[in-house]
Formats: sequence, structure tokens, C-alpha cells
Amino acid sequence: MQLKDYFSQINGTGVMSTADNAGKVDAAIYARPHVMEDGTLAFIMRERLTHRNLAENPYAAYLFIEEGRGYKGLRLYLKKIKEDTDAKLIQQMTRRCLSPEEDEAKGAKFLVYFKVEKLLDLIGSGSPEVKLS
Repeated sequence: MQLKDYFSQINGTGVMSTADNAGKVDAAIYARPHVMEDGTLAFIMRERLTHRNLAENPYAAYLFIEEGRGYKGLRLYLKKIKEDTDAKLIQQMTRRCLSPEEDEAKGAKFLVYFKVEKLLDLIGSGSPEVKLS
């Protein structure tokens, strides 16, 4: 299964972990990534700790735990490659339904792109059946 198919078909919970340039770690719940045609991943972020950490340190880990019994999922080791603030593009990619007022009250949004540097099963050190491309 390709990564794009995996994230479009499998439901679960995602956790993004980042660290600032001093090594202070943060973890936050994040939705499934958008898998772009070139294999990069994109996440919509607000101006919060995760986004600020990525401005100092481009590396992140994304843990995805599949719904259901047991512990199935993926670990993705990421490197930020670029960021976009195109409001129209971000709106097209937004999955949550907030009113314009609620959305604006939560603050600015950024579309942050990552290269997948490593992909592992949720548990163990084996390579998953899911492929990057």
C-alpha cells in the first residue's frame, strides 16, 4: 500500500513531536497528513509551539496509531522543507469545518511541508508494508 492510500483509508490518532534548538521537546495531536504527488507530506498548523519549534529545528517525528485493537500504525521521521501561507490553498486543504469567525479567532494558519526521512512500523524496528511511493 502506498502512503497516500494508507492515510486516505486508515483512521487513527496522530502525534507530532518537535524540539526547539535547545532540545526542549513538544508533542501535539495532529490530523492525518496530506500526501502530495511528489511524496512530501503537508500539515496545516497554527502559530503554536510545534510551528515555532520547526522554525528553530526542522526535524519532527509523527506517530500514527490506527483505530482498533492492538497497536498498529506508523512512525515517520520528518524534515521540514518549506512552508506556505497561501490562504486559498490552505482553505482548500482544510478538513475541519469551522465558521469563518471561529477559524479566524484561532489564529493564522501555515501549510508546512516535510520530506519523509524514515518510515517504521509503530512497534519494533521493522519496515512497514506501507511504501513512500
